[in-house]
Amino acid sequence: MKKVFVTGCFDLLHSGHIAFLEQAASYGDLYVCIGSDKTVYELKGRYPIITQDERRYMIQALRCVKECRINKGSGIIDFEQEIEIIQPHIFVVNEDGNTPAKAALCKARNITYQVLERIPSAGLPVRSTTSLRTNTIIPFRIDLAGGWLDQPYVNEVYPGPVLTISIEPTVEFNNRSGMSSSTRNKAIELWKAQLPEGDNIQIAKILFRYENPPGTKNVAGSQDALGIVLPSLNKLHYDKSYWPHKIESVDSEEVLAWLEQHLHLIPLDPRNSEYDVLSNTQITQAGAKELADAAEACWESILKKDKIAFGKSFLASFNAQIQMFPNMVNENLLTTINELSKGALGHKLSGAGGGGYLILVNDKPIANSIQIKIRRKNLL
Repeated sequence: MKKVFVTGCFDLLHSGHIAFLEQAASYGDLYVCIGSDKTVYELKGRYPIITQDERRYMIQALRCVKECRINKGSGIIDFEQEIEIIQPHIFVVNEDGNTPAKAALCKARNITYQVLERIPSAGLPVRSTTSLRTNTIIPFRIDLAGGWLDQPYVNEVYPGPVLTISIEPTVEFNNRSGMSSSTRNKAIELWKAQLPEGDNIQIAKILFRYENPPGTKNVAGSQDALGIVLPSLNKLHYDKSYWPHKIESVDSEEVLAWLEQHLHLIPLDPRNSEYDVLSNTQITQAGAKELADAAEACWESILKKDKIAFGKSFLASFNAQIQMFPNMVNENLLTTINELSKGALGHKLSGAGGGGYLILVNDKPIANSIQIKIRRKNLL
């Protein structure tokens, strides 16, 4: 039998975990290595609900598991010692646990790297630890173009729009990944399971003010709150203010379905806790105008469903961001981006960069990528 390696947190063991482990075990003898309590805290900013010893006990008790260990390392690649000891033939991950760092490690050690889709057991719902912890359908958000123009220190130099889409929590999106997870966590503190009914603009204002109480040093841009609360595709116009003076929305099913078909997310490593995107900023009028112009072009290309123009303007917006905020990327991240974006029509990093997700524009399927589901207007 070949040795199969799986690693993860496995907090709040659920049917999705079992389905994944059973599928992984179909490739051979299954060795599961779990993150320690300390590592989970370092990566997610919270301790797991179930301790490492109890998690190990439960996983070891599963009939599909040959052996379960607690990883001795730290960080996103906390399992190198276990890899060395077990010497697996196959490394199995699910689609939202797939990262370039894991793939590179397997390639260097001549280990087969297998990415599985999240497929629940027959008749059972899709489960994730995040959904069980929060029992929430509060969405995430993606900024498609113009990100940073919601900050007055940028839009005072030159006004412009930010384009956002509200994303249903169909997968367990990583924390510190540019999907507005910190703002979403504030929404969960306020409303628990779902957004309240009422005027969406007023709800977004409540969320924005709750996340940024008086005295906040680094104010989270309002596109985060608006991107979560407002369904569908939105164009937020900023001019010398934290709040947009005009909002345009598109609810067309034809446009939203087209966007879903052309956007692909590839997980990268999350930002580390020391990440500081605001150091070494180089904000200029020319740079802010370039960002605003790219966002305008992106908006027009989406409305026309022009995939070539969309990819071009999508990338132009990202390049304009990097020009003013060079800490969004580093040499290693750029190397990864260049490798993964080959053949794509356009690309950018989610949110403020530094890791998270690489978003690709393409009209063809991309292996091991995540497809998004845009939240429609008729849903809370």
